[in-house]
Amino acid sequence: MIPVEWILLALSPVFLGLVALEWWFGQRLRQHWYLWRDTLANAVLALMHQAGELLALLILMPFYWWLHQYRFFEIPLNGYTLLLAFVLQDFLYYWFHRASHHIRWFWASHIVHHSSRQLNLSTAFRQSLMYPVSGMWLFWLPMMLLGFSPWLVLAVVSLNLAFQFFVHTQAIKHVGWLEWVLNTPSHHRVHHACNPQYIDKNFAGVLIVWDRLFGTFQPEDDAEPCRYGITTNFQSNNPLVITFDEWRLMWLDWQQASGWREKWAVVIGAPSKAEPLPMASPDKHQITTESGKSMDG
Repeated sequence: MIPVEWILLALSPVFLGLVALEWWFGQRLRQHWYLWRDTLANAVLALMHQAGELLALLILMPFYWWLHQYRFFEIPLNGYTLLLAFVLQDFLYYWFHRASHHIRWFWASHIVHHSSRQLNLSTAFRQSLMYPVSGMWLFWLPMMLLGFSPWLVLAVVSLNLAFQFFVHTQAIKHVGWLEWVLNTPSHHRVHHACNPQYIDKNFAGVLIVWDRLFGTFQPEDDAEPCRYGITTNFQSNNPLVITFDEWRLMWLDWQQASGWREKWAVVIGAPSKAEPLPMASPDKHQITTESGKSMDG
């Protein structure tokens, strides 16, 4: 089977073309959706992420196939099982994404994606090298145990991530009735926003129905424009700082914690309960809220 990472690489020309188109469209509308340093950081982070994923794939594939031999069912590959795999992976992605906002160990990787004050198609490239370390791959193991081929699981993961590229935009406002079923640009703007009513909402990958079912859905309100970023006044365009700063702060908090209970809470507690000090003095109106996002009062 074609290596699953090739799915995203094959789509790269499409992604880059749409980034250029969105930049041009924003310029015509006199919208400052792109800052060149931020965009360059996104590109470097994407390359780092892909390199890390390829290395992790080489290390983890033998484990995946070893685990797969203990599968509960023999699941044939056909149109129905492919659809089932896609929906099941999207369900698991919802819980991975939700955990990434409520458990600091996962947030240490996921914060990279939320660390920009901009939101544009290039923001989809802003991913962490550390996802294999924090354990994103753990969430796909139930599918392999059920009987789905590891290659199929990783392929639908890649397709899920490819879909999510298209929701990182301010150029598309609403898409009609699809808002009820799919994750859309409007829903995902809410997810990236740091306004109080938008914090920790809309964790969907492809299907927004999971948020509607589990009480994490929040529609975009035209009266409350989305503001993007995290709750500390973190500001850096250095890809290494963006990638490792939260890990550094978590390690410092671990060292300062007294007793194993407190140390354990630093790692698996909610980010709001293990809030790092900002890198610089925050604005006097800045308010810290759950999951390391910020708002200016």
